[in-house]
Amino acid sequence: MTVTFIVAGAFLVAAAALCVYRLLRGPSTLDRLVALEMVASVCLSALGAWAAFSQDSGVLAALVALALLGFIGSISVPRFRVRDRR
Repeated sequence: MTVTFIVAGAFLVAAAALCVYRLLRGPSTLDRLVALEMVASVCLSALGAWAAFSQDSGVLAALVALALLGFIGSISVPRFRVRDRR
């Protein structure tokens, strides 16, 4: 069971690294917003994997709070986005 969590952790770290790369190198603002949303999703997945590994249900409140903040952020940020200039 521990090997499964190590593999899942390695995949989550790789996904986070790719998302941060896209966040820094994104040619447009929308690319950066999608990458930021993906970083939040990877963090949620990591917290879920930690909750499963440690069998601690106290992390679930943080999962719900981060999911709600991510949802509100993904709706409100594009509304106030300034168009990119080419």
